Amino acid sequence: MGEPTVTTQEGRERAAVPQSVADGPNRGPLRRLRTPRRPRLWFEILLIGVSYWTYSLIRNAVPEQRAEALRNADWIWRSEHRLGIAVEQSVNHAVNSATWLIIGMNYYYATLHFVVTLAVLVWLYRRHPGRYAATRLALFATTGVALVGYYLYPLAPPRLMNGGGFVDTVMVHHTWGSMASGDLKHMSNQYAAMPSMHIGWSLWCGLTVFALARVPWVRVLGLLYPAATLVVIVATANHFWLDAVGGLLCLGFGFAVTRLWYGALPYALPSAPWNERFRHVRPADPVARPSDSVG
Repeated sequence: MGEPTVTTQEGRERAAVPQSVADGPNRGPLRRLRTPRRPRLWFEILLIGVSYWTYSLIRNAVPEQRAEALRNADWIWRSEHRLGIAVEQSVNHAVNSATWLIIGMNYYYATLHFVVTLAVLVWLYRRHPGRYAATRLALFATTGVALVGYYLYPLAPPRLMNGGGFVDTVMVHHTWGSMASGDLKHMSNQYAAMPSMHIGWSLWCGLTVFALARVPWVRVLGLLYPAATLVVIVATANHFWLDAVGGLLCLGFGFAVTRLWYGALPYALPSAPWNERFRHVRPADPVARPSDSVG
């Protein structure tokens, strides 16, 4: 008497949920944290489109400081020699000798950077809507801080170095799609190599797939994708190894922003949005009163 009766299933589900969470998004110790909600498709399409347009506009509006960018490239190259990691030229020449391989890498560089990132966003939207906004924020913050790097540290890619001896593989093999070489080079800032967003975005994709995918071979592909991207950006002479380190640091910043905003890393958040998490839980039966059994 006096205690509501609950179903066994409900009891198990509510027992697994901390009271501060079960009380609702605005109660308990978690009341100050942002609670994920189901993203709206039209808003996400608009947001991604406008954000990428703004990113491209700002990136290409950064003055092309050619002289400083070339000096910085020389400094990076000398530093890598001192560290014993200056193998970019050897990789570039070795891969360029296999025509089929370098052409494939040129198209990889030009297309997968966008295709895979959008595919992971769509997958998150459909399968992990509760984690979508936080994971997307990490990607946006990573990209945003990269713009600061492009402004503060203009850097020429290896293929544009004076006397560097690197092969511009797009120019040599006449492949299409790269904004970094050929007829499209005037549409993109040629001296924004540090940090590498090919690495920042591919690591974001790889970690997201590895953390959330359930099929083992898909998780392995998630880890292989940024590793393959690293080889591609070096083989095509679009980046130094240290540009990849810059991309990694930007991604770390992106996840830090997400941790501060949501109170947790995106992969630790519930897969379902708050308002859909307990829809299947049956409400408790009302408390039996003495008058209910009379008459």
